[in-house]
Amino acid sequence: MLVAAAAVVDIAESLFWIWLSKRRKAVLGAEALVGQTTRVVRPCRPLGFVRLGGELWQAQCADGADRGDEVRVVGFEGLTLIVERT
Repeated sequence: MLVAAAAVVDIAESLFWIWLSKRRKAVLGAEALVGQTTRVVRPCRPLGFVRLGGELWQAQCADGADRGDEVRVVGFEGLTLIVERT
């Protein structure tokens, strides 16, 4: 009897986690970076580099940003991130 109850609980828990994992659509690639903040590694005038997620990304900032400035990713063109100063 106890084994059957444990099996029912185990199956219910598995179904719950499967349901929970399917609720959100996975966001991968550059789309996942939009909205994140980071710091400038090489000045953006208008092109430079930022480090985000442990990787170095080319970035474009229309207003310009100096090394160490905090910027937010607002979009991307190809593999170049479009950033703005925060």
